[in-house]
Amino acid sequence: MIDVIVAGGGPVGMMLAAELRLHGVDVVVLEKALEPTKIVRSLGLHARSIEVMDQRGLLERFLALGTKYPLGGFAGIYKPAPERLDTAHGYLLGIPQAITDRLLAERAAELGADIRLGAELVGLSQDDDGVTVDLADGTQLRSRYLVGCDGGRSTVRKLLGVGFPGEPSRVDTLLGEVEVTAPPDEVTAVGTEVRKSQLRFGAMHVEGTKFRFVVPGAPVVAEDRADAPTLEEFKQQLRLTAGSDFGAHSPSWLSRFGDGTRLAESYRSGRVLLAGDAAHVHPPIGGQGLNLGVQDAFNLGWQLAAEIDGWAPEGLLDSYQLERHPVAAGVLENSSAQMELLSTEPGPQALRRLLGELMNFEDVNRYLIEKNTAIAIRYDFGAGHELLGRRLRDVELKRGRLYELTHEGRGLLLDQNGGLSVAGWADRVDHVVDVSEELDVPAVLLRPDGHVAWVGEDQEDLERHLPRWFGAASS
Repeated sequence: MIDVIVAGGGPVGMMLAAELRLHGVDVVVLEKALEPTKIVRSLGLHARSIEVMDQRGLLERFLALGTKYPLGGFAGIYKPAPERLDTAHGYLLGIPQAITDRLLAERAAELGADIRLGAELVGLSQDDDGVTVDLADGTQLRSRYLVGCDGGRSTVRKLLGVGFPGEPSRVDTLLGEVEVTAPPDEVTAVGTEVRKSQLRFGAMHVEGTKFRFVVPGAPVVAEDRADAPTLEEFKQQLRLTAGSDFGAHSPSWLSRFGDGTRLAESYRSGRVLLAGDAAHVHPPIGGQGLNLGVQDAFNLGWQLAAEIDGWAPEGLLDSYQLERHPVAAGVLENSSAQMELLSTEPGPQALRRLLGELMNFEDVNRYLIEKNTAIAIRYDFGAGHELLGRRLRDVELKRGRLYELTHEGRGLLLDQNGGLSVAGWADRVDHVVDVSEELDVPAVLLRPDGHVAWVGEDQEDLERHLPRWFGAASS
C-alpha cells in the first residue's frame, strides 16, 4: 500500500511530492510522458511562489538560474510597484518553466519520491481504505490517497466525474519557439512597435536566431487546443499581426491556449484530490497559473501528510478546498478581466485608459499587484488579529531570518518574550525564542505553510488553538 500516488509529474505534482516526502510520506509520481516537455508556458515566479521556495530552502537554486525583474503592472499597464510591499521578495523572478520543472523534480527525487515516467493512469476506483489505480500497461497500484495533478484535461477529474463548469474560450492565442532568418534587432524592433496596438503579441529573443512568439490566433477557435498549430498557421498569424513572418522556420515547439475559465466543483472526492490545472484553468495573462498550482500543492502537502501520519485534527484535510477554491475563483476572475483589457475594441480600450489613471493611486496599484502576486491572500480562520490567516513575510530575527526556520515544513511558534511552551506538540511544532523589530506582536503560531494560526501571549489561549491545526497533544 503506497501512502500517496500523485498523477502528473509537472511542477504541481513534483512540489506536492516534495512536500509529502518532507514528512516521510511514501509517494509515487506517475507521469505519462517519457521525457520533460519543451513547451514553455510559464516564464516566471511571483512573490508568493518565491517565498514558498525560500521557506523550503530552495530559493538559491532558482535565483542562480533566473533573472530578477521589477514588479509592476496589470494587464500590461505598467506602473512601478509601490514602496513597502508586504514581502521580502518584491520582484518577479524570470525563469522558464522547463527549469522550474527540473528543479522541483530534482527536489522530489532528492527527498526520495518514486518518479515513474511513461506511466499513464487510465482508471481508478476507491473504497473506505484506499484507491486502486489502473495503468495503461495493465498493472495496478494501490494507495491510501490519490492526487490528480494532471492538468486541465485531467484524467483523474474526468474519472471521478467532478464537474468542471465555466466559460468556453472565445479567442485562440498561438505560442511557439522558432528560428528566424530576419535579423534579431529587426524582429525585436517590429515586436515593440506591434505591441503598442496589439497587446496579445510578443516577441522574445531566446538566443542566436531563436525567438519565442506569442501571437493572436485565427478568429475561429480550435475545437481541440491540444492540437498544436502547424508552422504555416503560425506564420500566417505572424504575417497578419506583425506584417511579417520573419522567415520563421525549424520550430522547437508550437502550442496554443485559449481564454476559457473553468473551476472544479470539488477539490476532493473521498480519498482522491485535485490540484493545479486539474482543478482550475484560466487565461495565462498575469502569469498566475503555475504559481497558483504550486501554492495549491504547498497548502495541501502538510495537511495530507498529517492525515497519513495520524495526527490531523478532524476536518483538517477539508480545509484544503475551503482555503484554495476561493483563491482560484479570484484568479479566474482577475485573469479574465486582464484578458478583456487586452482587446483592441474601443470599449475595453476606454476601460484600459481609465484603469491606467486609477493605478496612479498607490492604494489601487498596491491592491492589483498584491492580487497578481498572491501576497494578499488571507484564509478565513475566524475573527482575530489582522495577521490571522495571512502568511507571514520573511522577517529578520536577531539570530537570522524567519524562513531559515521553516525548511523542515513543521509548525513554528515564534515567541518574542520566551514565556510560552508547545509541550505536547513538540513533535509537530518548533518553539523558537527570538526577536524581530518587524513584528509588533508577542508571539505568532505558524502553520507549516507559513500562515498565521494564532497571535497572542497567553499559554491557555495558545493551547486552545494548537489542536485545531496540529491535533491532540501527545502524552
